[in-house]
Amino acid sequence: MDITYKTSGTCSRAIHFTKNEDGTITNISFDGGCNGNLKAVSKLCDGMKAEEIVAKLKGNLCGTRGTSCADQLARAVEQA
Repeated sequence: MDITYKTSGTCSRAIHFTKNEDGTITNISFDGGCNGNLKAVSKLCDGMKAEEIVAKLKGNLCGTRGTSCADQLARAVEQA
């Protein structure tokens, strides 16, 4: 299932990914944000189970924003 998640409180505007039948997350991409960092996050998380992504990234903050692009990815896969 292809999913688009509209982010909140970050420089990125949206996150796109595929949630596969086996629960893995693939094809992660971000609209906007810190290009190099988000490409790295996408590559590192590609093929991981949603629960693993949530466990590793949820609560990761960017400055004083109260969230981050990585945290938003965790929230997105948690909701998917």
